Amino acid sequence: MPIRAVLWDIDDTLFDYTGADTAGFGHHLVEEGLGERYGSPAEALALWRRLTERHWARFAAGEVTFPGQRQDRVRDFLGEPALTAGQADAWFDRYVLHYQAAWALFPDVLPVLDTLAGAYRHGVLTNSSVANQDPKLRRLGLRERFEVLVCAAELGVSKPEAAAFLSACEALGLPPGEVAYVGDQPEIDARGARDAGLTAVWLDRDGERGPAPDGVHRITGLDFLPGVLAGDTRFGARSGIR
Repeated sequence: MPIRAVLWDIDDTLFDYTGADTAGFGHHLVEEGLGERYGSPAEALALWRRLTERHWARFAAGEVTFPGQRQDRVRDFLGEPALTAGQADAWFDRYVLHYQAAWALFPDVLPVLDTLAGAYRHGVLTNSSVANQDPKLRRLGLRERFEVLVCAAELGVSKPEAAAFLSACEALGLPPGEVAYVGDQPEIDARGARDAGLTAVWLDRDGERGPAPDGVHRITGLDFLPGVLAGDTRFGARSGIR
């Protein structure tokens, strides 16, 4: 069955989330007078990311709202459980301003989207919210390239659940066998897509994160993606693809 559409992850796939987060959070700590509180900026960022994972898991399990997981992250990071929702939101919003100032696409994104534009339809499936990702895609100049934007916060289910991938395929009006998914996480993105019946492409930009799960295509740059999509992607990979 030929591939007719590509669904994309955003953060650390199209957009350099890690780079923007690192730079933005560092500037935010300095402006908040927290530069020395956590030992080093790297230690502070590591704590923030652990809290992000913890509270996102609570949101994914339906234990807290999307704004609520953000507010709880801030309370835990600052060690101030009595912060009001408004105070936590204001702190987070100040961080976001620094984060947004560092936004950038990876250099291989626009070339591959241009190459694939005439042959494949495109959409996005992300574990975030439309309120976050739609403005991001617009600011980065990408929103008009995608027919659909499907986000976990509105969908009510997150990757790697099959229902998330199948809902995105349904939004495109295509069966999963005609859709490829491209993301940077081997389990959440690639294994989840594979288990839902999509062609799974793991973008391992570092090339040092171990072997791909069975049935998953591992590429080290988006320049390899057209070759994956053009071939019989479910049974073997071309040269340059791991």
